Amino acid sequence: MDGALASVGAFFLTSLAIELTPGPNMAYLALVGVSRGRSDGMMAVAGVALGLLLLGAVVGVGLGSLILENRAIYQGVRWGGAAYLVWLAYDAWRDGQRDVVVDEIFDRSWLFFRRGFVTNLLNPKAALFYVTVLPSFIEAGRSTASQTTWLVLVYVTAATLVHTAIVLASSVLAPLFQRPQLRRQAGMFFALTLVGVAIWLLLKTAG
Repeated sequence: MDGALASVGAFFLTSLAIELTPGPNMAYLALVGVSRGRSDGMMAVAGVALGLLLLGAVVGVGLGSLILENRAIYQGVRWGGAAYLVWLAYDAWRDGQRDVVVDEIFDRSWLFFRRGFVTNLLNPKAALFYVTVLPSFIEAGRSTASQTTWLVLVYVTAATLVHTAIVLASSVLAPLFQRPQLRRQAGMFFALTLVGVAIWLLLKTAG
């Protein structure tokens, strides 16, 4: 039992370390936190968490290895994820050109939830983590399915803690970016950042 707890603890710390490295989630959640505030940011966090859970379920039933071993599917996920980030970059630039409309806040909250969800379904970084890192924490002699389920939940918990911290920290600046000039500048900055993340993602997952 002690060994199992130690293994889960080590996996939790590994998950935190992975999530603290720059990537699509960090860039996107910081963007939403700064430009839209805490409420929309937390909706995006919830979407990301659901996407990670579903991706973990896909890997848990053995489809993760199939994705990595089939070059056409893997490349499709890579380029699809990068293309989606570029689209989000364009939307960040476009959003920076317009004022926040209060009546739209609730409707757009679900938009950010959906985007967080889709971003992680097309996130090869998360898929690679599930397929290459998670199995090394599976102990022989115990149910693989049960261990995989618990480790996915641990990873999603660690990721959600990091993502929540990113949104809470970045949302502190949100009131400043209600000013039209700052919104335009922030929109351009985050658009360029997301394009940079898309390029980094393609380079990082090439092979």
